[in-house]
Amino acid sequence: MLVVVVVRLRAVPRANRCLWENDACMFRCPLKSRTRRFRLSGRTTRRAHAPGACTLLHWQVNMDIGPTPTLGQARQEMLARMPVAKLLWKLTLPAMAGMMTMSLYYVVDTIFIGRGVGSTAIAGVTIVFPLIMLMMALGLMIGTGAASAVSRNLGAGDVVRAERILGNAITLSVLLGLVVIVVCVPNSAGLLRLFGASPTILPYAREYADIIILGAVFAIYPMVVNNLARAEGNANVAMKNMILGAVLNIVLDPLFIFGLQLGVRGAAIATVVSQVVTTVYVTRYFVSGKSTLHFRMKYLRLELPVAGEVLSVGFPSLVRMGSASILVLIINRTLGVFGGDLSIAAFGIVNRSMVFVAMPLLAIAQGLQPILGFSYGSGRYDRALGVTVLALKAASLLSLGAFLGLMVFTAPVMSVFTTDAALISEGVHAARRVFFVFFLVGFQIVGSTVFQALGKVTKTFVTSTSRQVLFLVPLVVVLPRFIGTDGIWLAFPIADALSFLLVFLLIAPQLREFKHKAGAGSPGPSG
Repeated sequence: MLVVVVVRLRAVPRANRCLWENDACMFRCPLKSRTRRFRLSGRTTRRAHAPGACTLLHWQVNMDIGPTPTLGQARQEMLARMPVAKLLWKLTLPAMAGMMTMSLYYVVDTIFIGRGVGSTAIAGVTIVFPLIMLMMALGLMIGTGAASAVSRNLGAGDVVRAERILGNAITLSVLLGLVVIVVCVPNSAGLLRLFGASPTILPYAREYADIIILGAVFAIYPMVVNNLARAEGNANVAMKNMILGAVLNIVLDPLFIFGLQLGVRGAAIATVVSQVVTTVYVTRYFVSGKSTLHFRMKYLRLELPVAGEVLSVGFPSLVRMGSASILVLIINRTLGVFGGDLSIAAFGIVNRSMVFVAMPLLAIAQGLQPILGFSYGSGRYDRALGVTVLALKAASLLSLGAFLGLMVFTAPVMSVFTTDAALISEGVHAARRVFFVFFLVGFQIVGSTVFQALGKVTKTFVTSTSRQVLFLVPLVVVLPRFIGTDGIWLAFPIADALSFLLVFLLIAPQLREFKHKAGAGSPGPSG
């Protein structure tokens, strides 16, 4: 900012108040803690006073200088002006670090259970996984729906509505967590039998599930609020929160499993304790005054239009993750028929491996979402196009690297989880089929996120549910009848390939729309 100023040198006794109000003081001094930067004669000027001086020499500037931008305004400026490549990595890398640490917990947890309790315990925890995924689905539904709405409203400059969305999202997360507890606690045994628990597996599954269900609110709430921190451009908070939870969980696992000899129950207790800590941490951020969005009690009251927007945009995430939960349920039951407990345990290991290698791809999608939503909401289609293409390329390269690593090091990966030779052999056989076209998955994940960031409900629903609902579930049901357990394993690469094709056909016109509007200088987003 270039300014023309008239200055006068004035000596001020140290005991006096600063000559300037906060909104006009350009310097940092012992009496006022604000710093101002301004352009003077073509260069940035910054002055400071020596705290020990007997007098303060002030340059009094005869001009109006606006208040220092808040952290929230600075983040919005970052979303609006930082080059998209730098911005994408700035938001993706913290998300990736947090999610990789979190997924590492799932891997380490399985290792502790497998080596400390046995392969049957791995099968028991695998049976509970659909229930865990259901809670994750509820958190993702609220979190992604609210994050999309917050990003677009911040892009349009409507901070008040964004804060109303925050309040409604918090209330929804608590209510749905309580519903899970009330419905599932009295019916856990029946649910686990429905999920495919055999008499051998059921005791381990129930020990784990009963404790996990009681922590439902603390499982859903942090997922929601982490997404909102990313949506306002502060991915570091979500990263630190996820790392905090995962590290605490990894530390507590051996203490409870081995030290206190609680077995599978100890793993569940460690999980819930870490979720409580992350809930406290992320809540503290939104009440500290450091966030763009501020926690306000008056916005906790549900408003149907706001809650409806959150749920409608986030509903595809519920369907996607919910269908994945149903899919795991179907797979567990089908494996119980065609392969037995050993195949269920092998699937548990393969599934944990899949979660781990998919996390960087999901991190790119989460880094993309606030940038694309903000750019689209503010009519910056050039930035929307650039960041979308970059995210698609990055995710494709990462998924290719994961594919090559899993194909080459399949046996060593399986050996980390267990010393059971039969289980290792079954896991290697399954993994090499499940991950056969994993190099296509990155494009599919990011592509479906594009439509969610834009608030396009129908296309989000189609792209985010195609893999599980349209393709994978029917294939898992039909193929094993002809080729046994291999039908389950081969259903994954077939579904991945078909889903990739569908997303590609839908994303290409959207990219052309961005390019056309960027070239035409269109002033605002279309529905």
